[in-house]
Amino acid sequence: MCSFVCTLLLLTCSLTVAVWAEEEHSTQFCVIGAGPGGLQLGYFLERAGRDYVIFEKNTTAGSFYLHYPRHRTLISINKRFTGGTNSEFNFRHDWNSLISDDESLLMKHYTKDYFPKADVYVKYLQDFASKLNLNIQYETEIVDVSRPNKSQVFHLTDQNNVVHHCQVVVASTGIWVPNIPEDINGIEHTVGYEDMSLDLDDYENKVVLIIGRGNAGFETADYIVGQTAYIHMMGRSRVKLAYQTHYVGDLRAVNAEQVDTYQLKSLDGQFEGNLKGRHGRIAKDSNGRLHLIHPGDEGGDEGSVEELITRNVFKNPYDIIIRCLGFKFDFSIYNSSLGLQYSYAGHKKYPRIHSNYQAVGIPNFFIAGTSSHSLDFKKSAGGFIHGFRYTVKALFNHLEWLYSGVPWPSVTLPASQLLEHLIRRINEASAPYQMFGVLGDVALIRNDGTVVYLEEVPIKAMPIFRELTGHEIQSFILWNFEYGKNYSGPGYDVLRENRVEGDPIRADRSNFLHPVLYYYSSPPPIGKKWTLGEIPAPDLYHHLVEDFLTDWTNRQDHILLLRRFIEGALNTDLRSFFAESCFEMMLNFGDNVPPYCKDQYLKGSGISASDGFVEFGPIESFEESVVSAPIL
Repeated sequence: MCSFVCTLLLLTCSLTVAVWAEEEHSTQFCVIGAGPGGLQLGYFLERAGRDYVIFEKNTTAGSFYLHYPRHRTLISINKRFTGGTNSEFNFRHDWNSLISDDESLLMKHYTKDYFPKADVYVKYLQDFASKLNLNIQYETEIVDVSRPNKSQVFHLTDQNNVVHHCQVVVASTGIWVPNIPEDINGIEHTVGYEDMSLDLDDYENKVVLIIGRGNAGFETADYIVGQTAYIHMMGRSRVKLAYQTHYVGDLRAVNAEQVDTYQLKSLDGQFEGNLKGRHGRIAKDSNGRLHLIHPGDEGGDEGSVEELITRNVFKNPYDIIIRCLGFKFDFSIYNSSLGLQYSYAGHKKYPRIHSNYQAVGIPNFFIAGTSSHSLDFKKSAGGFIHGFRYTVKALFNHLEWLYSGVPWPSVTLPASQLLEHLIRRINEASAPYQMFGVLGDVALIRNDGTVVYLEEVPIKAMPIFRELTGHEIQSFILWNFEYGKNYSGPGYDVLRENRVEGDPIRADRSNFLHPVLYYYSSPPPIGKKWTLGEIPAPDLYHHLVEDFLTDWTNRQDHILLLRRFIEGALNTDLRSFFAESCFEMMLNFGDNVPPYCKDQYLKGSGISASDGFVEFGPIESFEESVVSAPIL
């Protein structure tokens, strides 16, 4: 039986064939927001010649970056050189550029800074929109999104009360609403990251408390540290360092100066605490200085502010308290009748979506860009440009199948060429590299000796593969990049001795990012979780041993073992043979010869041993058991 998710998707597919007759002048695709996510989707829609419009409330694309980050330096790297010229490999290490066919639209042409300035990025996004001729309607703020009487056409009402009719809506408004806790007494005495003064003179000899210890909080501390008397930083839980968790949204080393000033006894401090609770509050005394009243302080919350302060364990007051508590999705513009849900109960950061980026319970309504990060929150890079440029591409491929009948892009290969194709993709593909554990390549094994190869498929959506891609699936190979399961996490020493596994026989013990391949002899089981670290047990699996330079081209350590895994999955011999060997096997076995002989020798393309080449034959020094391990 089909799962609930699958049923919803089948319903969506049936709706796509309906005639959009309710509104004569509706646009097929309406994208809300001309930030990086909306621009990326606009590029694909424009290139495909689709009927679309992007609504942007401001006068320019990428307007978020006119204000953020407040201190005007991005933490997304602009790695201009890798030592090679392969454009796809180089794109792995470009964290700012969007996908396009215009080579001039790469961030490396805009600045030499490793961490670009925000104003430069605004210029980049403006050029992306104008050079690619994207259909953007500026100064159009969508204030209400509804679907009257559950019709098939959405009504998008703008600030001028003009109603735009849309068949498919894609929300790409980002995560921009400041998170201001309503359950902390005295929160009104704080100033938000979004409104804080950038005049450094305002912090001269001041004692500052920063609530929130993410990148925005530490970025703020780094900005003002040279002017303050000292800075305290408070968070509900311990600091999570990105180099320990491998999650780019955790604290980056470039912002971690306050860890030094705390640990090297320079008066600055870090502590854990939670002001939420019965007695917690921020109080202002008669001199205008601010005090933390902790929920656990004795005496409760009775008495004047001065009396509470005398009982307070936080004796020293603060001149300024800055809250840096992150941002959330703007749910306010979506009519309650639409039924847009939170990703988690009571957690308003992201909308709830299916693995195909469709909002739960709302056919023809999708979420794109950083707003879709709920699918890989705290796991992969889907909340950041170098991640969601690929999830937007995946969404576009799905929309093409759903609304235009265009299947997910694929190539059909003879089985004998699968090894070569895999080696190329593993060594250069950028989407699986950045969206590790989330996007993977899928090789569909056909009975006619061919393989249909699809790139960058959302792994969570494997149970609805046909509905997602338009391709039938039976047996298949899936590969993606993974870290070692016990390698990293908050507090882990990722620089410990013996952290690297170099023996290909023990590749499954690899810690750093490395390719992992899975073979399934039957379609993906419905009802099973397909997500980072929770892929259902395959028939065979294979790890390629981690490599410091992410180079998996060694004939013995990588290619040989990968070939033997594929042979186990395809139940065939993928070795290359000289013409003489193919001729001899045909004399003995007729047509039952390896694919190489069929694809090469029988077509007059065989190579003779007399030409001086060495045959790529068997190497028996490796045990068969290390090639692919069956799951029992």
